Amino acid sequence: MDEDYLRDLFASVGPITIKRMFGGQGVYCAHGIFALVAFDKLFMKGDEQSAPAYEAEGMERWVYEGHKNRRPTAMPYWQVPDEALESADAMEPWARLAIETAHRARK
Repeated sequence: MDEDYLRDLFASVGPITIKRMFGGQGVYCAHGIFALVAFDKLFMKGDEQSAPAYEAEGMERWVYEGHKNRRPTAMPYWQVPDEALESADAMEPWARLAIETAHRARK
């Protein structure tokens, strides 16, 4: 995704850093990575506390198939709803939830 678009989308949650990773992008705040872009889709970091909120909105967890064992592997990231991609205001609650998750992961 375009870096300027990502910066605008997350403008309401403070400064972010975007780094290339695994053919996509990682989105970082002071607490660490809280979102990533893979396959032109935006995913928010989750854990056992934030997962219920994501799942209640029908957000799908990122699952990939491993190269060696060909088994599905669920990653701790959920794809944001399309509406959240429309504005910083729509994205803010999801970004804040993911940032809280990143903060918990650092403790």
